Amino acid sequence: MMLDRHLDPFGQVSERPFTLAYVNSSHQTGIKSPLDAAILQRGGPLPDAYRKIDEIPFDFERRRLSVVVDNGGERLLITKGAPEGVIACCTTYEVDDRRAPLDQTMRARCEATYRELSAQGSRVLAVAYAIVPPQAVYSARDERELVLAGFVTFFDPPMEGVAETLRALRRDGVVVKILTGDNELVAQHVCGQVGLDSARIVGGDEIERMTDSALAAVAERTTVFARVSPAQKNRIILALKSRNHVVGFLGDGINDAPSIHTADVGVSVATAVDVAKDAADIILLERDLDVLHAGILEGRRAFGNVMKYLLMGTSSNFGNMFSMAGAFLFLPFLPMLPTQILLNNFLYDLAQITIPSDNVDDAFIRTPQRWNIGIIQRFMVVIGPISSIYDFLTFGVLLWVFRASEALFQTGWFVESLATQTLVLFVIRTAGSPLRSRPSLPLAVTTVLVVLIGVILPFTPLAATLGLVPLPGAYFVFLGGVTLTYLVLVEVVKRRLMRKLLGMGPATPETKAITPES
Repeated sequence: MMLDRHLDPFGQVSERPFTLAYVNSSHQTGIKSPLDAAILQRGGPLPDAYRKIDEIPFDFERRRLSVVVDNGGERLLITKGAPEGVIACCTTYEVDDRRAPLDQTMRARCEATYRELSAQGSRVLAVAYAIVPPQAVYSARDERELVLAGFVTFFDPPMEGVAETLRALRRDGVVVKILTGDNELVAQHVCGQVGLDSARIVGGDEIERMTDSALAAVAERTTVFARVSPAQKNRIILALKSRNHVVGFLGDGINDAPSIHTADVGVSVATAVDVAKDAADIILLERDLDVLHAGILEGRRAFGNVMKYLLMGTSSNFGNMFSMAGAFLFLPFLPMLPTQILLNNFLYDLAQITIPSDNVDDAFIRTPQRWNIGIIQRFMVVIGPISSIYDFLTFGVLLWVFRASEALFQTGWFVESLATQTLVLFVIRTAGSPLRSRPSLPLAVTTVLVVLIGVILPFTPLAATLGLVPLPGAYFVFLGGVTLTYLVLVEVVKRRLMRKLLGMGPATPETKAITPES
């Protein structure tokens, strides 16, 4: 934020508005805005020349701040703030140290000046003053019959590359909205620079007259909200959340703290005021929206890998429960020893330890995702019993083809169970074809390695300790056929199931509300 120009009421360069603005910013208390910082950075008259008497703080109804100072025995009330609010309090204007009545024609000319500056993208503060009589306390009622000294303007260009980032966010299903305290002309100019649709701009006065349900409908269709107060920003966020949107809010000012707290994801920056950073879930160390975009995609990638683990784990365990219960009904011995079950689970979990490194389909990453327990339940109920069918097939082959003893039966199911429930990860890890969607190298290595360990264990010295015995060669032919047909069947069922589940309703787009400094 940089101080750009200081102009008289008609747009000509003048030092008077800056001098008064500098005195106002120097003597105001509380947290100073970026506009105040830009004024003070420029430097101005010696503070000792003006002795502070009182202050009328800023509020979002008046949108202005006044200080009362003593200057050589004369008391001045100096006001700066939103041009429309300050001009409304003025009855006189000053040009080249000459004052004249601010009649209707001159008022319209002054308003045209600041509107033209706003249309150019400048943030504009009006500066006015009045000579006031001595009194103990001053209030907003004393902000009347002011003399309009002019305007100070500020240059606050969009961050480099922000237009490209906004296009990328839009492509990936993130709807960006601007909620700003600036007027609609400034907002429209900024939107033009960064490629946002500003055909419809909703102002704070309009929001004030809306019910919550009406605001929810308008908030979904509108990109830009101008001249909004902190309370109105909060209402907009709540309205979007009521429509089942996930809302993120980026802000850095003290007035942004309530909205940062209300949003599903509150974001601030390292240079923000402390209260904004305290309210935020995420603090950006650099003012770069690319970080947000990358974070959203990384979050979807992590979510996708978590879903793989849940779909695989729930369906596998659900199927194993049926297999174990069914075997218990007709077998005179345990279908698998406790130590074998623990080892099976350990190896199975070991294969999944590299899931966080796995690749995630672009189609999944490019679409907003929502947590849906129904998908996990349906997947578990449909896919789980398929593994039980193959377990029962294995039981039959072991008992009636191989005439398996207790130890051989337990070893055969140990190896078959581990192979099928581990290798099925290659199918479950993608909603598309597993031949097109390649797993990460670590995941492929750990999965295949775990299956090899399970196959080799019965032939090692550890076999006796674990209750395992060597398997006949013919069993591995059967194992290869069972595993292959199981993976093909799961793939066919998964494709149909995913089409039905995803057809239950697309994910609601995330809404990222981003406010410029206001």
